[in-house]
Amino acid sequence: MNDITFGYALCGSFCTFSKSLEQMKFLAEQGYNLVPIMSYNAAKTDTRFGKADDFVQEIEEICGRKLIQTIVGAEPIGPKKMVDLMIVAPCTGNTLAKLANGITDTPVTMAVKSNLRIGRPVLLAPATNDALSASAQNIGKLLNTKNVYFVPMSEDDPVKKPYSLVSDFAQLLPAALAALKGEQLQPVFF
Repeated sequence: MNDITFGYALCGSFCTFSKSLEQMKFLAEQGYNLVPIMSYNAAKTDTRFGKADDFVQEIEEICGRKLIQTIVGAEPIGPKKMVDLMIVAPCTGNTLAKLANGITDTPVTMAVKSNLRIGRPVLLAPATNDALSASAQNIGKLLNTKNVYFVPMSEDDPVKKPYSLVSDFAQLLPAALAALKGEQLQPVFF
C-alpha cells in the first residue's frame, strides 16, 4: 500500500465526472489512499449525467471510506494532517472564484483552505465554460498562489465554446506527483 494520501474533491462540473472517477479508480488501483470530498451541489444534484446517490456510492466504494460532504467534516483535514495533497477534480469556475477570493462556504473550499493553512499543496483540475472570460482572473490569481498547482488544461471546443477550458484528467497523477515536489507540471495550457 502506498503511504501517500490524496484528498479527492469533486465540484459540480457533472459532464466531467466520468473522467474524474476514472482517475480516482486509477489512483486507488495504484495504491494511493483517497479521502473523498464533494461540494453540496455535486453530492446532491441529479443530472442527465447521473444520479447523485449513485455517484456518492461509487466514490465511497472506490475510496473505501465515507464521503466528506459537510464543512464540519472537511475542517479537520489540515489540523489532523489527513492528506498529503488535496485534489479538486473537477474544479468549477464557481469554486475557482471562491478559492481565489478566500471564500469558504462548501466542503470543498474548506478542505482546500484546511490543507493550505498547514502549507500542504492543492491540485486543481478546472473544467469551466468561462475559463477564458470571467474565470480567467481567478485562474491567474491562483496560478500565483503558493502551494496551488494545476492539472494541464486546454480548450475543449474552441469553435462552439471559445471561453471553455477543461483539464486533461489523464495527467492528474503526473501533476499530483509534481505538486508533491513543489513543481507545476508543464505546460499548464496546451
